[in-house]
Amino acid sequence: MCGRFTIFIPLDHLVKLFNIFDPPPLMPSYNVCPGQQIPAVRCMADSNKLDYLHWGLIPSWAKDKSISHKLINARSETVMEKPSFRYAFHSHRCLIPANGFYEWLQLNGNKTPHYIRLKDDNPMMFAGLWEYWKSPEGEAVESCSIITTASNTLLQSLHDRMPAILSQGEYAQWLSPETKPQDLVQMLRPFPSDLMEYYPVNTLVNSPRNNSSDLIKPA
Repeated sequence: MCGRFTIFIPLDHLVKLFNIFDPPPLMPSYNVCPGQQIPAVRCMADSNKLDYLHWGLIPSWAKDKSISHKLINARSETVMEKPSFRYAFHSHRCLIPANGFYEWLQLNGNKTPHYIRLKDDNPMMFAGLWEYWKSPEGEAVESCSIITTASNTLLQSLHDRMPAILSQGEYAQWLSPETKPQDLVQMLRPFPSDLMEYYPVNTLVNSPRNNSSDLIKPA
C-alpha cells in the first residue's frame, strides 16, 4: 500500500514538466498522511493544472465523506470494475508527485520505518484518481486516491504492495481522456527494482505531528 510519502519537489520543476500555468504554492512535506490536502496534476479543459485534493477518495455517490479513510489506495487489479473507482479510472485520472514514500518492516514485534526513493533522487509520479463530491448541505470536496500494484523484487521484503509509479513517457498518456482503458492498465506495473533503493529511518516518522527533513535521514 502507500500510506505515507514525501514531497519537496521545487515548484518550478513541476511547472516546466507539465506546462502548468498559475500554480498554487507548493509546500514541502516529509510526512504526508491520509486525510491531508495533497498536490495533484490533472488535465482540465486541455491544459494541465496543479491542485490540492483531499487524500482519501470520496465517490460522487457517497452518502458522507467518512468513506474516504478506506479509499486512500486503489488496487490496480480491480480499479476498472470496483464501483468506488470505476468512473474515476475512466474519466478522472491524476498524477501525484512525490520524492519518496515510507513502508514499515516488522521484525521481532517491532516495526521499523524505511524510506524508499529513486536511486537518482529524482521525483516520482504516482498514478492517481480523483473525484468531485458534494454533500446534501452543499459542501464540495475534491479528493484523490493513489493506485497500488504488486511490489517489485526489491520491496517485497517490506510489503507486498507499492504505489504504481509511472515513467515520464507515460505522464501525458495517463492524463489524456483519450487513452484507452487497456493501455492505462498496462502502465500499472511494478517500477523497476534496479532504479530504486530504501533504507531504515527514525521512528519519529510514526507520528504525523513530526515533519522535517530529519525524517528521511538514514537511521
